[in-house]
Amino acid sequence: MLQLGFQALRAFIVLSVITGVVYPLVVTYVAQFVFPHQANGSLIEASGTVVGSALIGQPFSDPKYFWSRPSATSPMPYNGAASSGSNQGPLNPAHEEAVQSRIKALRDAGADAGKPVPIDLVTASASGLDPHLSPAAADYQAARVAKARGLPEAQVRELIARNTEGRQLGVLGEPRVNVLLLNRALDGAQPK
Repeated sequence: MLQLGFQALRAFIVLSVITGVVYPLVVTYVAQFVFPHQANGSLIEASGTVVGSALIGQPFSDPKYFWSRPSATSPMPYNGAASSGSNQGPLNPAHEEAVQSRIKALRDAGADAGKPVPIDLVTASASGLDPHLSPAAADYQAARVAKARGLPEAQVRELIARNTEGRQLGVLGEPRVNVLLLNRALDGAQPK
């Protein structure tokens, strides 16, 4: 019986070293070698300063920027440590109130009252961290952004088209626009 206990302890130690030390080190090394940008958080820099990650949304409220999808994280938006949805159903009065206030904010900022608001501009994603919008949601904001920046609306729509990512592997998901990357492109845009 004692011999079985030592064998079990030895197996436990060996497997702990393999799965708890060796395997994570190998995966980390391979990730750093094969996908260094992604393994380090897909950070985006401007003038040597990190301005965000392509993987986590950021709040934008200035009319000259495209606004991100709302975040459901708390106590602050896009908090990676508190990633979660709101768990509010469509019939929940608090959810309906939040959606209506977001629609009002969009309309107060100059959105066309006659156009339906894309759903991803007024509802949070499941994680609360989504960095993307649908092309329709970006297009919905194009007139406001163009006016606030003094750019032709066609130029802003061209930036949206250039920053629209297609489906993954051509079939998975939907086309999407990374809001931070689009706003970075806007900051570098000169009026045509």
